[in-house]
Amino acid sequence: MTETEPQAELKSKLLDAALMHVTFDGWSEETFRAAARDAEIDTEVARVICPRGAVDLALAYHERGDAEMLRRLALEDLPTLRLRDRIAKAIRFRIEAIEDREAVRRGSALFSLPPYAGDGARAIWGTADKIWNALGDNAEDINWYTKRASLAGVYSSTILYWLGDESENAERTWEFLDARVDDVMNLERVRARVTGNPVMKLIFAGPNWLAGQIRAPRKRGEGFPGRWSDDETPGR
Repeated sequence: MTETEPQAELKSKLLDAALMHVTFDGWSEETFRAAARDAEIDTEVARVICPRGAVDLALAYHERGDAEMLRRLALEDLPTLRLRDRIAKAIRFRIEAIEDREAVRRGSALFSLPPYAGDGARAIWGTADKIWNALGDNAEDINWYTKRASLAGVYSSTILYWLGDESENAERTWEFLDARVDDVMNLERVRARVTGNPVMKLIFAGPNWLAGQIRAPRKRGEGFPGRWSDDETPGR
């Protein structure tokens, strides 16, 4: 269900108020109630906007960072950059969009809990999907999934490194990010050489055929890989 404009405005107001409490109480029920009070929004109304309370606000904070990243990417002349530089720039923009490191630290703790681990994984996958879409990715086969899985791994590992980075202007984080992006690009080059070898093509003929049947979901930007709406058939 798409939020109406008033709902989105109220959620944003709740989020702004919640950030004042997250440092002390985390993304908790205490924070949610305090945010509703400070934003002068009735608790019952706030609960309609965020049925899961602070969990929904934590996800809204993540989405706010995604939106800022996309805004900055839209201002860049991306076609003039190498692919690895575009990827690194997108992830750097996403991290630089974070205004409150403690909010992310507390969010990482929240989404490491079993009841919310799926929400955290879905948020990271969504970020990777937004980045590839912004970079103009047009993959329709299994590469649609592998690209996003690889990027999600780079993004999540860089975030964890950044949370503990005390270097000036996060210089060590950007070095770490460049190294991880290079690792992925080198892996892709190795994979291309292996799959281009006639002997390896013969050995992996069966798995390659099976992988060739996998297609990107028709409806983009919705949930995890491998999920289709009721009127869609996997592999089509």
